[in-house]
Amino acid sequence: MIKDKSIQAFLDELAGKAATPGGGSAAAVMGAMGAALVSMVANFTVGKKGYEAVDAEAAELLRRAESLRRQLTEMIRADVEAFDGVMAAYGLARDTDAQKAARTGAIQAALKKAADIPLACAALCAEVIGLTRPMAAIGNKNVISDAGVAVLAAEAALRSAALNVYVNVGAIKDEAFVADRRQRLEQILAGSEALTEEVYALVKGRL
Repeated sequence: MIKDKSIQAFLDELAGKAATPGGGSAAAVMGAMGAALVSMVANFTVGKKGYEAVDAEAAELLRRAESLRRQLTEMIRADVEAFDGVMAAYGLARDTDAQKAARTGAIQAALKKAADIPLACAALCAEVIGLTRPMAAIGNKNVISDAGVAVLAAEAALRSAALNVYVNVGAIKDEAFVADRRQRLEQILAGSEALTEEVYALVKGRL
């Protein structure tokens, strides 16, 4: 499985001539890295001297960050499978009218799945961004810069996932589906950039 490969192997595949893994998988990796860094700061806070007052909050942030890390790691594989599904649909036979109709239907169904995977990834990345705010406020100052890296990674992941939603809905003919997914994405994106800058400034102020 792609998530079990070494970083070098993943980067080699990412740089290669194959269409997968691509930007969608990279977005999931960045999001997972953001969540992992939230966990790191939490792990340096829970049970540490001088941070007893925030121990319970840090432990809860750790639990949530680890859940998001697991989900985003699974998104790496899901994105590859979704894109491969699109390519497989485009490769279907189109010699007869029946085959053409079947191929068109398969393409549209595959594109919808390929749009929903990065949409789900974007939602998870937005949750990671949300965790960085309290983590940056209460986390161990010795590793607080990592909370800043976490929010930047999660924001990059969110916007990267958004691009993958946009590119896929652009080829979908179901207007109601497209409108719905665009609306959901805009709701996910709303305020993320401002929150990222807020967290970055908070972290910088604690250095």
